[in-house]
Amino acid sequence: MGCALSGTGVDPGKPSPDLNNGSTPRKGTNSAPDPGPGSLPLTRAGVPESPLLSQAGVPESPPLSRAGVPEPVSLPLSEGQKELVQESGKILHQDIARLGVLLSSRLFETHPECKDVFFLFRDIDDLQQLKLSKELQSHGLRVMSFIEKSVARLAQEDKLEQLAFELGRSHCRYNAPPKYYEYVGVQFIAVVKPILKEKWTPEVEEAWQSLFDYLTKMMTKGYQDAEQRKAVNQSSYTKQQSSSTSNTNQNVI
Repeated sequence: MGCALSGTGVDPGKPSPDLNNGSTPRKGTNSAPDPGPGSLPLTRAGVPESPLLSQAGVPESPPLSRAGVPEPVSLPLSEGQKELVQESGKILHQDIARLGVLLSSRLFETHPECKDVFFLFRDIDDLQQLKLSKELQSHGLRVMSFIEKSVARLAQEDKLEQLAFELGRSHCRYNAPPKYYEYVGVQFIAVVKPILKEKWTPEVEEAWQSLFDYLTKMMTKGYQDAEQRKAVNQSSYTKQQSSSTSNTNQNVI
């Protein structure tokens, strides 16, 4: 799916090289995902360089906590909270298009700096004009689609984790940093609360907040993974170019 925050309207003047074709790492493993063929430079021996190898040639482990143990992100919702989210989600689905517009326009109204990610919305200061924009309507549907897919995967934590992790990775390519992610959950709750009226209880709000907290953390992990891979690949490319220049100079001499 497209980027839920930046979608297809990202600034073409700020492209990030798409060097991250791997999948989310599986739970219980310390190896990094394979970034896919064709995305890495070759070593002098003609063997693709591994994206996350230490100087000793050993795959690097995931980020460690102070205790030296990989920090997992577990889904914090109880079974009862999952049911509350699913039940209220069914009601919200009936008006998904309008919710998408309300959520997106409110996001830009309360956090106008978010528009910097979008070249389509950046220069639109009139909020009413923004709400009537087809591009905003499409963007709103993408955001709501991601939320609905997340709700549908509450019983399949591995698939929910992959969904959010990959979205975070795509946000790195769109130059949409993690500082924006938590805004979506806050504005979602502000928009749906008056719509659900008496069906919106403190328990329902807590359940949705827990879900968005989890999604934000997983997207951040995905963004950081893509950012790390991009830095490693760029470093490897620079070394390869330097080596090629050195070899060329030696041939000239």
